[in-house]
Amino acid sequence: MSRAVLSLGSNLGDRIGYLRLAVDGLGDAVVAVSPVYETAPWGVTDQPDFLNAVCVVSDPARDEWGWLRVGQALEREAERVREQRWGPRTLDVDVVTVDGVLSDDPELLLPHPGTPSRASVLVPWCDVDPDAVLPGHGPIADLRAALPADELAGVHRRDDLTLFSPRWC
Repeated sequence: MSRAVLSLGSNLGDRIGYLRLAVDGLGDAVVAVSPVYETAPWGVTDQPDFLNAVCVVSDPARDEWGWLRVGQALEREAERVREQRWGPRTLDVDVVTVDGVLSDDPELLLPHPGTPSRASVLVPWCDVDPDAVLPGHGPIADLRAALPADELAGVHRRDDLTLFSPRWC
């Protein structure tokens, strides 16, 4: 079985619509979806705020490359344009971890190298899997607790927005 953690983000256009597109596009592989958070941009700060969420997914037919390809396909469906590293985007789907997999391939670094310092990933991930461990870095709850207060202050839970899908009823 291939279980993965995917980070979702959007800061252009119908932000919540693009996150829903991703969750719906992952279909029956979705095990859990975090609440939605609004976060300040990271890297390039002169851009709109992001909506972020984390999905835990599982599919025995997908390996780490399968998760990367499905994420890229969802980004294409959202008409993502890559003009600037860490720039604005309709949809960003990052493979954060895949159980039992480490990768130093430049196309797919696992675990995702930015994870230990990104509140936009750690905060929602703690909501859906608080006991998770980031390989090589330790418990995600400890990583979250070690983040600077000002970074955590830029992460706001949006209980008025949901990624709930009627198909889960």
